[in-house]
Amino acid sequence: MSAIDATGRILFLADSAAVMARQLQGQALTLAAAGALRDDVSTDEITPVPILTHYDDALGRYPYTGYKVEGTCPVTVNAIRHGVFSVTVAGNRYGKGSSREHSPAAEKLAGIKLVIARSFERIYRQNADNIGLLTSTDFSLIARLEKGESIELDTLVAGRDALAAAILRHGGLLKFGQEYLSQVEPTAPTLPTGPLTLFEKIVLRHRLATPVTPASPDPGDGIFVRADWRFIHEYYTGMCAHMLHATFGKPLQLKDADHIVVFEDHTSYVTESPAHVRGGLIDNVARMCAAQRDFVRTYQLRCHRTLTEDESRSDDGGNVAGISHAMMAERYALPGQVVVGTDSHTPHSGALGCVAFGVGTTDMANAFVTGAVRMTMPECIQVTLQGELPPGVTAKDVVLHLLAQTGIKAGAGVGKVFEFTGPVVCAMSIDERATLTNMCAELGGFTGIVAPDAETFRFLKERRGIDFVVEPWMQSDDDAVFATKIGIDCGTLSPMVARPGDPGNGLPLATLDQRVQVDIAYGGSCTAGKREDFDWYHQVLHWAVERGLRIPPHVTLYLQFGTTDVRDYCIRQGYLETFQAVGARILQPSCGACANCGPGSSERAGQVTVSSINRNFPGRSGPGQVWLASPPTVAASAISGELVSFQALQQRYGTLHGTA
Repeated sequence: MSAIDATGRILFLADSAAVMARQLQGQALTLAAAGALRDDVSTDEITPVPILTHYDDALGRYPYTGYKVEGTCPVTVNAIRHGVFSVTVAGNRYGKGSSREHSPAAEKLAGIKLVIARSFERIYRQNADNIGLLTSTDFSLIARLEKGESIELDTLVAGRDALAAAILRHGGLLKFGQEYLSQVEPTAPTLPTGPLTLFEKIVLRHRLATPVTPASPDPGDGIFVRADWRFIHEYYTGMCAHMLHATFGKPLQLKDADHIVVFEDHTSYVTESPAHVRGGLIDNVARMCAAQRDFVRTYQLRCHRTLTEDESRSDDGGNVAGISHAMMAERYALPGQVVVGTDSHTPHSGALGCVAFGVGTTDMANAFVTGAVRMTMPECIQVTLQGELPPGVTAKDVVLHLLAQTGIKAGAGVGKVFEFTGPVVCAMSIDERATLTNMCAELGGFTGIVAPDAETFRFLKERRGIDFVVEPWMQSDDDAVFATKIGIDCGTLSPMVARPGDPGNGLPLATLDQRVQVDIAYGGSCTAGKREDFDWYHQVLHWAVERGLRIPPHVTLYLQFGTTDVRDYCIRQGYLETFQAVGARILQPSCGACANCGPGSSERAGQVTVSSINRNFPGRSGPGQVWLASPPTVAASAISGELVSFQALQQRYGTLHGTA
């Protein structure tokens, strides 16, 4: 593609249902007539989770079908194709959320050639580059397109880093990789003499030399790195295999296949997912899983398959299961390594002191055959957690507080690395540190990282039997350069919640000026399905059992383990008896309600959920309203039947049966 022409229409993703309706009915609008544009359009809205069961041309029927404005979803199936739209225009932070490449793929397959937005989230834009979908932040292009002008490719790639421009000129990453990446090798592990962050040290040790990438990358430069681990799950593998075989034929020669891990972690409860059942997608999911299993068999890859409801114990021979990125931290990632996966919450493993980040399908396909993973060198933000966390305040509350900061909400963290440090971080377990790094995805960050220390050694020894040596270089230099430094006095924090619609809608629960009755309480996900999270669920619910309290009849509480390791830990601790005593439903390890993939998702718009998941974008966990909260707040709210902190619940019921 050498130019974008104006033969198609421009779709303005407006913050008005009436304006959207006018465009979809065939009326052409100008930027001025479109009015306010929607900010924070998420990938969940571009392609809702059930759409991900498609990985071919059928995707082009569905872009923006989850786009929500004024309580409505105005874009219907095939509306973009039938409307002959070729350009989409939106506001800030376009493409928030998941790493799903299905979103730009659906846009391109529907006829969209160019997306213009005031700013883009990193993974979305990189995915768009990789498949040859053009993106721009230059709003002056709109007037030119409205006049019927063609926009040359050189204009559209102006201002992009050299690697992104080269990939776009080749029409996508796989074609680029065929020319430049077949013989790349790691560079010698020599480092610049200047002070470096831990992230920079790890990346430079893994940098690959290519003819089109710089030897000494600066922030904003595109580079390739060698990953120690690459992992993928069933919503991506079919698409990945399809594009690899279409490009390279069969069989493939996979690079370092013994360091590829495949997970079946999103489909355990698909038959109980309201969105999948209502959409008639169960057969699609079965075909998607079958495509992944075929790929695994063909190339003899390491695979963790889903557990069924009646499997009650883990089995290292094949029944060790759970959420992909949670299992990477439990079983594979090590300090100083690079880990990439097809999930935006891959930064979970950054809690161990490695560089872990999410990529899209084409990035992973390219990495499978070349070993090279594309990234843009980011700037680093240092987040220092000072003081001491008050009782009942968790890492989840810290992240919700950080997400609510004005600068972060405006996009100050987009594409950045968040390094967490300070006395509060030092006192945290790996499980709690993983909550911080995991939710860097919601902060808009490239990844999160915590320098390894004695707690890292303890975790690796306890969970894996590894006597890992934390080497002296595995920390940021004292005078390392950070783009921004953020300090948080954790002693001032209290339990937080985030209002429905966006994880950045956070506020202290004590300041909430309304009573919020809940219908569903969900404790689980990669963010809050770890051992320490279940310690919290148990502490609150055991307290309730001792006082004769149960979940009210109008509330359903779901508790879902993140991995079989967590489940087995809870069994050993005797937690399940408490969970059953209060009336909770216990779910096997996997992704679930967080991604609209199982029980705990709402079924009706009027339902209210309090959830420990990481994001609450419109439609993310069903059509209802989702409030984000920490594990103790979720458990306390389930017992109370309304949003409440554990401390407030204790004050309300603490004297029952003569107890204090």
